[in-house]
Amino acid sequence: MIQHTIERFAYLCRAVPTLLYDIPATDFDSKPAEEKWSKKEILGHLIDSATNNHHRFIRAQFENVPQITYDQNSWNKFNYYQQIDVSQLIQFWTFYNLQLLKLFTLMPLSSLKKECNTGGSENVTIEWLIIDYVSHLEHHLAQILGTGIEKNAGKKL
Repeated sequence: MIQHTIERFAYLCRAVPTLLYDIPATDFDSKPAEEKWSKKEILGHLIDSATNNHHRFIRAQFENVPQITYDQNSWNKFNYYQQIDVSQLIQFWTFYNLQLLKLFTLMPLSSLKKECNTGGSENVTIEWLIIDYVSHLEHHLAQILGTGIEKNAGKKL
């Protein structure tokens, strides 16, 4: 399961940046409602997810069940994603995820069973975190891209 997830993630790291650059900037800026995130803010949320999960992936390897939570709405608001140039956000997302991909491929299999607490009542393994991270990524990329990535991947997002 983990190898398949890493392969899906590698595909996304290769395919998604080009698809994101094809979206007009005005589409990235548009908010469906005042309280809803724009595509730019959704991409920012994915950067925040990468940031916070990166801490989990690393710290769980050497700390005894670290508890790492974050307030996604505050992170999004105070990163001011709506005011940042979309090209910068795409580049940031791309390079951060390429770093995580390298981490996933280098991490020893024994580390996958180490645990972290994300604020829930039960601890989760690094393996679970990686699988959940990619699934979460696919969910939000589908919001940004619609079916574009699915057609290119020939796979469900």
